[in-house]
Amino acid sequence: MQKSNGLPAAKRFTLTWLGEKDWLALLLWFGLSILVAAKELLANNANNFSVFRYVYLHLVAQKPLYIPYPEHYYDVNMYGPVYSIIIAPFALLPFSVGAMLWVIANALFLYIAIRKLPITRIQQNLVLIFTSHELMGSSSYFQFNPSIIACLILSFVLIRQGKDFWAAFFIIIATLVKLYGIVGLAFFFFSKHRWRFIGSLILWGAVLWILPAVISSFDYIVQSYREWGEAIVQKNKKNYKFDQGVIFQNISAMGFIQRVFHLKQLNNLWVLCPAFLLFGTHYLRLQWKENKEYCLYLLCSVLLFTVIFSTSSESPTYIIAFPAVCIWYVMQRPTRWNNALFIFVLIFTSFAHSDLLTPWMRHNVMLPYAGKAFPSIIMWLVIVYQIWDKQFLRLPPPVGSAAVV
Repeated sequence: MQKSNGLPAAKRFTLTWLGEKDWLALLLWFGLSILVAAKELLANNANNFSVFRYVYLHLVAQKPLYIPYPEHYYDVNMYGPVYSIIIAPFALLPFSVGAMLWVIANALFLYIAIRKLPITRIQQNLVLIFTSHELMGSSSYFQFNPSIIACLILSFVLIRQGKDFWAAFFIIIATLVKLYGIVGLAFFFFSKHRWRFIGSLILWGAVLWILPAVISSFDYIVQSYREWGEAIVQKNKKNYKFDQGVIFQNISAMGFIQRVFHLKQLNNLWVLCPAFLLFGTHYLRLQWKENKEYCLYLLCSVLLFTVIFSTSSESPTYIIAFPAVCIWYVMQRPTRWNNALFIFVLIFTSFAHSDLLTPWMRHNVMLPYAGKAFPSIIMWLVIVYQIWDKQFLRLPPPVGSAAVV
Protein backbone atom coordinates (compact mmCIF):
# COMPACT_ATOMS: atom_id res chain seq x y z
CA MET A 1 0.00 0.00 0.00
CA GLN A 2 1.25 3.47 -0.87
CA LYS A 3 1.62 6.11 1.83
CA SER A 4 -0.63 9.14 1.62
CA ASN A 5 2.32 11.46 1.21
CA GLY A 6 2.97 10.09 -2.27
CA LEU A 7 6.26 8.40 -1.32
CA PRO A 8 7.14 5.44 -3.56
CA ALA A 9 7.20 2.11 -1.73
CA ALA A 10 10.91 1.64 -2.39
CA LYS A 11 11.68 4.63 -0.15
CA ARG A 12 9.00 4.04 2.47
CA PHE A 13 11.12 2.37 5.13
CA THR A 14 14.38 4.07 4.24
CA LEU A 15 14.38 7.73 3.27
CA THR A 16 11.00 8.56 4.81
CA TRP A 17 11.94 7.01 8.11
CA LEU A 18 15.29 8.81 8.02
CA GLY A 19 13.83 12.12 6.95
CA GLU A 20 11.23 12.15 9.72
CA LYS A 21 13.97 12.28 12.36
CA ASP A 22 14.49 15.99 13.05
CA TRP A 23 16.71 15.11 16.01
CA LEU A 24 19.02 13.04 13.81
CA ALA A 25 19.42 15.87 11.31
CA LEU A 26 20.26 18.29 14.13
CA LEU A 27 22.63 15.87 15.85
CA LEU A 28 24.63 15.08 12.72
CA TRP A 29 24.59 18.63 11.38
CA PHE A 30 25.87 20.38 14.48
CA GLY A 31 27.39 17.46 16.37
CA LEU A 32 29.92 16.42 13.72
CA SER A 33 31.07 20.00 13.13
CA ILE A 34 31.45 20.77 16.83
CA LEU A 35 33.37 17.54 17.43
CA VAL A 36 35.80 18.09 14.57
CA ALA A 37 36.33 21.75 15.51
CA ALA A 38 37.08 20.75 19.12
CA LYS A 39 39.52 18.11 17.88
CA GLU A 40 41.36 20.63 15.69
CA LEU A 41 41.49 23.20 18.49
CA LEU A 42 42.90 20.66 20.94
CA ALA A 43 45.55 19.79 18.36
CA ASN A 44 46.34 23.51 17.94
CA ASN A 45 45.37 23.18 14.28
CA ALA A 46 43.16 26.21 13.64
CA ASN A 47 45.41 28.17 11.31
CA ASN A 48 42.55 29.33 9.08
CA PHE A 49 40.76 30.96 11.98
CA SER A 50 44.01 32.79 12.81
CA VAL A 51 44.08 34.10 9.23
CA PHE A 52 40.44 35.19 9.45
CA ARG A 53 40.86 36.77 12.89
CA TYR A 54 43.73 38.91 11.69
CA VAL A 55 41.70 40.24 8.76
CA TYR A 56 39.88 42.32 11.35
CA LEU A 57 42.93 43.08 13.50
CA HIS A 58 45.09 44.11 10.55
CA LEU A 59 42.32 46.17 8.98
CA VAL A 60 41.81 48.14 12.20
CA ALA A 61 45.57 48.71 12.35
CA GLN A 62 45.52 49.56 8.62
CA LYS A 63 48.16 46.96 7.78
CA PRO A 64 48.27 45.16 4.40
CA LEU A 65 45.73 42.35 4.27
CA TYR A 66 47.26 40.20 1.53
CA ILE A 67 50.85 39.59 2.56
CA PRO A 68 52.25 36.76 4.74
CA TYR A 69 52.45 37.18 8.52
CA PRO A 70 54.45 34.08 9.52
CA GLU A 71 54.63 35.26 13.13
CA HIS A 72 50.84 34.80 13.37
CA TYR A 73 49.91 32.17 10.77
CA TYR A 74 50.99 30.44 7.58
CA ASP A 75 49.21 30.99 4.25
CA VAL A 76 47.78 34.34 3.12
CA ASN A 77 44.33 35.90 3.49
CA MET A 78 42.28 35.82 0.28
CA TYR A 79 39.01 37.34 1.52
CA GLY A 80 37.75 40.83 0.74
CA PRO A 81 37.99 43.73 3.22
CA VAL A 82 34.28 43.52 4.15
CA TYR A 83 35.08 40.17 5.74
CA SER A 84 36.60 42.15 8.63
CA ILE A 85 33.10 43.27 9.66
CA ILE A 86 31.74 39.71 9.59
CA ILE A 87 34.60 38.18 11.58
CA ALA A 88 34.91 41.06 14.09
CA PRO A 89 32.62 39.65 16.85
CA PHE A 90 34.53 36.36 16.79
CA ALA A 91 37.98 37.97 16.51
CA LEU A 92 37.41 39.94 19.72
CA LEU A 93 36.71 36.80 21.77
CA PRO A 94 39.35 34.48 23.25
CA PHE A 95 40.78 32.42 20.39
CA SER A 96 39.23 29.01 21.16
CA VAL A 97 35.85 30.48 22.07
CA GLY A 98 35.76 32.63 18.94
CA ALA A 99 36.82 29.71 16.73
CA MET A 100 34.18 27.35 18.11
CA LEU A 101 31.41 29.94 17.88
CA TRP A 102 32.56 30.70 14.34
CA VAL A 103 32.06 27.08 13.30
CA ILE A 104 28.64 26.95 14.99
CA ALA A 105 27.57 30.25 13.40
CA ASN A 106 28.48 29.05 9.90
CA ALA A 107 26.66 25.75 10.43
CA LEU A 108 23.62 27.58 11.83
CA PHE A 109 23.47 30.01 8.92
CA LEU A 110 23.49 27.20 6.36
CA TYR A 111 20.98 25.23 8.45
CA ILE A 112 18.58 28.19 8.36
CA ALA A 113 19.08 28.58 4.59
CA ILE A 114 18.30 24.90 3.93
CA ARG A 115 15.19 25.19 6.08
CA LYS A 116 14.04 28.02 3.79
CA LEU A 117 14.25 25.88 0.65
CA PRO A 118 10.88 25.22 -1.04
CA ILE A 119 10.99 21.49 -0.30
CA THR A 120 9.25 19.46 2.40
CA ARG A 121 10.51 19.07 5.95
CA ILE A 122 11.45 15.45 5.27
CA GLN A 123 13.42 16.46 2.19
CA GLN A 124 15.17 19.22 4.16
CA ASN A 125 16.15 16.72 6.85
CA LEU A 126 17.56 14.36 4.25
CA VAL A 127 19.63 17.16 2.72
CA LEU A 128 20.97 18.01 6.20
CA ILE A 129 21.77 14.38 7.02
CA PHE A 130 23.47 13.61 3.71
CA THR A 131 25.44 16.89 3.74
CA SER A 132 26.57 16.68 7.38
CA HIS A 133 29.82 14.88 6.54
CA GLU A 134 30.77 17.47 3.92
CA LEU A 135 29.98 20.22 6.43
CA MET A 136 32.22 18.48 8.95
CA GLY A 137 35.07 18.59 6.44
CA SER A 138 34.58 22.30 5.88
CA SER A 139 34.30 22.93 9.63
CA SER A 140 37.60 21.18 10.25
CA TYR A 141 39.18 24.02 8.25
CA PHE A 142 37.05 26.70 10.03
CA GLN A 143 35.91 27.78 6.57
CA PHE A 144 33.45 30.51 5.59
CA ASN A 145 32.17 28.43 2.65
CA PRO A 146 29.02 27.24 4.49
CA SER A 147 27.97 30.87 4.73
CA ILE A 148 28.72 31.43 1.03
CA ILE A 149 26.26 28.74 -0.01
CA ALA A 150 23.79 30.00 2.60
CA CYS A 151 23.92 33.42 0.92
CA LEU A 152 23.32 31.84 -2.48
CA ILE A 153 20.39 29.75 -1.28
CA LEU A 154 18.81 32.71 0.52
CA SER A 155 19.21 34.94 -2.55
CA PHE A 156 17.43 32.24 -4.57
CA VAL A 157 14.61 31.92 -2.01
CA LEU A 158 14.17 35.66 -1.53
CA ILE A 159 14.07 36.44 -5.27
CA ARG A 160 11.32 33.85 -5.73
CA GLN A 161 9.44 35.46 -2.81
CA GLY A 162 9.70 38.91 -4.41
CA LYS A 163 12.11 40.20 -1.72
CA ASP A 164 14.69 41.50 -4.17
CA PHE A 165 16.20 44.05 -1.78
CA TRP A 166 17.42 41.39 0.65
CA ALA A 167 18.28 38.94 -2.11
CA ALA A 168 20.66 41.58 -3.48
CA PHE A 169 22.20 41.99 -0.03
CA PHE A 170 23.18 38.32 0.18
CA ILE A 171 24.57 38.29 -3.35
CA ILE A 172 26.73 41.36 -2.73
CA ILE A 173 28.02 40.31 0.69
CA ALA A 174 29.09 36.90 -0.66
CA THR A 175 30.70 38.51 -3.71
CA LEU A 176 32.69 41.04 -1.71
CA VAL A 177 33.99 38.31 0.58
CA LYS A 178 34.95 35.58 -1.89
CA LEU A 179 33.66 36.48 -5.39
CA TYR A 180 31.63 33.22 -5.57
CA GLY A 181 28.52 35.19 -4.67
CA ILE A 182 28.42 36.73 -8.15
CA VAL A 183 26.78 33.52 -9.42
CA GLY A 184 23.65 34.58 -7.52
CA LEU A 185 22.96 36.79 -10.55
CA ALA A 186 21.97 33.58 -12.33
CA PHE A 187 18.63 33.92 -10.53
CA PHE A 188 18.02 37.38 -12.05
CA PHE A 189 15.34 36.14 -14.43
CA PHE A 190 13.28 34.78 -11.52
CA SER A 191 12.82 38.34 -10.28
CA LYS A 192 9.45 39.99 -10.76
CA HIS A 193 10.92 43.45 -10.04
CA ARG A 194 14.12 43.50 -12.08
CA TRP A 195 14.83 47.22 -11.92
CA ARG A 196 14.33 47.18 -8.16
CA PHE A 197 16.70 44.23 -8.01
CA ILE A 198 19.33 46.06 -10.07
CA GLY A 199 18.95 49.16 -7.92
CA SER A 200 19.32 47.08 -4.77
CA LEU A 201 22.50 45.49 -6.10
CA ILE A 202 23.99 48.93 -6.76
CA LEU A 203 22.94 50.25 -3.35
CA TRP A 204 24.26 47.27 -1.39
CA GLY A 205 27.40 47.23 -3.51
CA ALA A 206 28.17 50.81 -2.54
CA VAL A 207 27.27 50.40 1.14
CA LEU A 208 29.12 47.14 1.73
CA TRP A 209 32.12 48.16 -0.38
CA ILE A 210 32.74 51.21 1.78
CA LEU A 211 31.55 49.79 5.13
CA PRO A 212 35.03 48.63 6.33
CA ALA A 213 36.20 52.27 6.08
CA VAL A 214 34.15 52.92 9.23
CA ILE A 215 36.80 51.07 11.26
CA SER A 216 39.78 52.04 9.06
CA SER A 217 39.94 54.74 6.37
CA PHE A 218 38.66 55.31 2.84
CA ASP A 219 42.11 55.44 1.21
CA TYR A 220 43.15 52.26 3.00
CA ILE A 221 40.04 50.41 1.78
CA VAL A 222 40.56 51.52 -1.83
CA GLN A 223 44.16 50.30 -1.67
CA SER A 224 43.06 47.03 -0.04
CA TYR A 225 40.62 46.24 -2.84
CA ARG A 226 43.36 46.88 -5.39
CA GLU A 227 45.70 44.54 -3.51
CA TRP A 228 42.94 41.94 -3.23
CA GLY A 229 42.57 41.84 -7.00
CA GLU A 230 46.32 41.42 -7.44
CA ALA A 231 46.39 38.64 -4.82
CA ILE A 232 43.59 36.73 -6.60
CA VAL A 233 45.48 36.89 -9.90
CA GLN A 234 48.64 35.55 -8.26
CA LYS A 235 46.78 32.77 -6.49
CA ASN A 236 45.11 31.73 -9.73
CA LYS A 237 48.55 31.33 -11.34
CA LYS A 238 49.74 29.23 -8.42
CA ASN A 239 46.70 26.93 -8.68
CA TYR A 240 48.02 25.50 -11.96
CA LYS A 241 51.31 24.23 -10.54
CA PHE A 242 50.17 20.69 -9.84
CA ASP A 243 53.48 19.41 -11.22
CA GLN A 244 55.20 21.37 -8.44
CA GLY A 245 53.21 19.73 -5.68
CA VAL A 246 50.14 22.03 -5.59
CA ILE A 247 47.52 19.27 -5.23
CA PHE A 248 45.07 20.78 -2.74
CA GLN A 249 43.98 23.60 -5.09
CA ASN A 250 42.13 23.64 -8.44
CA ILE A 251 39.97 20.62 -7.60
CA SER A 252 37.80 21.52 -10.56
CA ALA A 253 36.93 20.36 -14.06
CA MET A 254 40.00 22.19 -15.35
CA GLY A 255 42.23 20.75 -12.67
CA PHE A 256 40.89 17.24 -13.25
CA ILE A 257 41.48 17.40 -17.02
CA GLN A 258 44.85 19.07 -16.56
CA ARG A 259 46.14 16.40 -14.17
CA VAL A 260 44.64 13.29 -15.73
CA PHE A 261 45.91 14.17 -19.21
CA HIS A 262 49.08 15.96 -18.00
CA LEU A 263 48.16 19.21 -19.75
CA LYS A 264 50.31 21.69 -17.85
CA GLN A 265 49.39 24.60 -20.12
CA LEU A 266 45.67 23.90 -20.51
CA ASN A 267 43.81 27.05 -21.50
CA ASN A 268 40.74 27.28 -19.26
CA LEU A 269 38.67 28.66 -22.11
CA TRP A 270 38.58 25.21 -23.73
CA VAL A 271 36.59 24.09 -20.69
CA LEU A 272 34.81 27.27 -19.61
CA CYS A 273 33.34 28.24 -23.00
CA PRO A 274 31.47 24.94 -23.50
CA ALA A 275 30.46 25.03 -19.82
CA PHE A 276 28.92 28.50 -20.14
CA LEU A 277 27.13 27.48 -23.34
CA LEU A 278 25.65 24.43 -21.61
CA PHE A 279 24.67 26.52 -18.61
CA GLY A 280 23.01 29.02 -20.92
CA THR A 281 20.68 26.30 -22.23
CA HIS A 282 18.94 26.37 -18.83
CA TYR A 283 17.34 29.67 -19.82
CA LEU A 284 15.71 28.10 -22.86
CA ARG A 285 13.24 26.72 -20.31
CA LEU A 286 12.45 30.08 -18.70
CA GLN A 287 8.80 29.72 -19.65
CA TRP A 288 8.63 27.40 -16.63
CA LYS A 289 10.24 29.90 -14.23
CA GLU A 290 7.15 29.70 -12.01
CA ASN A 291 7.67 25.96 -11.73
CA LYS A 292 9.31 25.24 -8.37
CA GLU A 293 11.09 22.13 -9.59
CA TYR A 294 12.65 23.95 -12.56
CA CYS A 295 13.91 26.65 -10.21
CA LEU A 296 15.40 24.04 -7.86
CA TYR A 297 17.12 22.32 -10.77
CA LEU A 298 18.69 25.62 -11.77
CA LEU A 299 19.76 26.24 -8.16
CA CYS A 300 21.49 22.85 -8.10
CA SER A 301 23.25 23.62 -11.38
CA VAL A 302 24.44 27.01 -10.10
CA LEU A 303 25.87 25.56 -6.88
CA LEU A 304 27.73 22.82 -8.72
CA PHE A 305 28.92 25.17 -11.48
CA THR A 306 30.36 27.57 -8.89
CA VAL A 307 32.77 24.92 -7.62
CA ILE A 308 33.61 22.66 -10.55
CA PHE A 309 34.51 25.54 -12.85
CA SER A 310 36.64 27.53 -10.40
CA THR A 311 40.42 27.09 -10.26
CA SER A 312 40.30 28.16 -6.61
CA SER A 313 38.21 25.15 -5.58
CA GLU A 314 39.65 22.97 -2.85
CA SER A 315 38.18 20.16 -0.79
CA PRO A 316 36.37 22.39 1.79
CA THR A 317 34.81 24.35 -1.08
CA TYR A 318 32.63 21.34 -1.92
CA ILE A 319 30.25 22.27 0.90
CA ILE A 320 28.92 24.66 -1.78
CA ALA A 321 28.48 21.90 -4.39
CA PHE A 322 27.47 18.81 -2.46
CA PRO A 323 24.16 20.10 -1.02
CA ALA A 324 23.07 20.56 -4.65
CA VAL A 325 23.56 16.83 -5.21
CA CYS A 326 21.44 16.10 -2.15
CA ILE A 327 18.68 18.52 -3.20
CA TRP A 328 18.63 16.89 -6.62
CA TYR A 329 18.45 13.40 -5.12
CA VAL A 330 15.55 13.99 -2.73
CA MET A 331 13.50 15.26 -5.66
CA GLN A 332 14.01 12.13 -7.79
CA ARG A 333 12.22 8.83 -8.25
CA PRO A 334 14.01 6.00 -6.39
CA THR A 335 15.27 4.24 -9.51
CA ARG A 336 18.40 2.11 -9.48
CA TRP A 337 20.07 4.66 -11.73
CA ASN A 338 19.31 7.60 -9.43
CA ASN A 339 20.32 5.68 -6.33
CA ALA A 340 23.55 4.46 -7.92
CA LEU A 341 24.46 7.94 -9.15
CA PHE A 342 23.86 9.50 -5.75
CA ILE A 343 25.88 6.81 -3.92
CA PHE A 344 28.70 7.26 -6.45
CA VAL A 345 28.81 11.03 -5.86
CA LEU A 346 28.41 10.62 -2.09
CA ILE A 347 31.36 8.24 -1.79
CA PHE A 348 33.75 9.82 -4.28
CA THR A 349 32.97 13.43 -3.41
CA SER A 350 31.95 13.71 0.24
CA PHE A 351 34.24 10.86 1.33
CA ALA A 352 36.91 11.41 -1.33
CA HIS A 353 39.60 12.48 1.13
CA SER A 354 38.56 10.20 3.99
CA ASP A 355 39.87 6.77 5.00
CA LEU A 356 36.66 5.24 3.63
CA LEU A 357 38.48 5.05 0.28
CA THR A 358 41.70 3.84 2.00
CA PRO A 359 44.80 6.03 2.44
CA TRP A 360 46.34 4.58 -0.74
CA MET A 361 43.33 5.66 -2.84
CA ARG A 362 43.35 9.10 -1.26
CA HIS A 363 47.06 9.79 -1.73
CA ASN A 364 47.58 8.11 -5.11
CA VAL A 365 44.35 8.81 -6.97
CA MET A 366 41.95 11.33 -5.42
CA LEU A 367 44.46 14.02 -4.43
CA PRO A 368 46.96 13.97 -7.30
CA TYR A 369 44.26 13.74 -9.97
CA ALA A 370 41.66 16.08 -8.41
CA GLY A 371 39.36 13.05 -8.27
CA LYS A 372 36.86 14.76 -6.00
CA ALA A 373 35.75 16.92 -8.92
CA PHE A 374 34.87 14.08 -11.29
CA PRO A 375 31.57 12.88 -9.71
CA SER A 376 30.33 16.47 -9.43
CA ILE A 377 31.13 17.06 -13.10
CA ILE A 378 29.04 14.01 -14.01
CA MET A 379 26.24 15.20 -11.71
CA TRP A 380 26.23 18.66 -13.30
CA LEU A 381 26.06 17.20 -16.80
CA VAL A 382 23.11 15.01 -15.73
CA ILE A 383 21.29 18.09 -14.43
CA VAL A 384 22.05 20.00 -17.64
CA TYR A 385 20.51 17.17 -19.65
CA GLN A 386 17.50 16.82 -17.35
CA ILE A 387 16.70 20.53 -17.58
CA TRP A 388 16.96 20.33 -21.37
CA ASP A 389 14.73 17.22 -21.31
CA LYS A 390 12.23 18.96 -18.98
CA GLN A 391 12.67 16.28 -16.33
CA PHE A 392 11.38 18.79 -13.77
CA LEU A 393 7.89 18.32 -15.21
CA ARG A 394 7.94 14.57 -14.51
CA LEU A 395 9.09 14.43 -10.91
CA PRO A 396 7.15 12.38 -8.31
CA PRO A 397 5.12 14.05 -5.52
CA PRO A 398 7.44 15.53 -2.86
CA VAL A 399 8.58 13.34 0.02
CA GLY A 400 6.41 14.62 2.86
CA SER A 401 2.77 15.20 3.65
CA ALA A 402 2.60 18.95 3.01
CA ALA A 403 2.95 20.62 -0.35
CA VAL A 404 5.60 23.31 -0.61
CA VAL A 405 5.37 26.22 -3.06
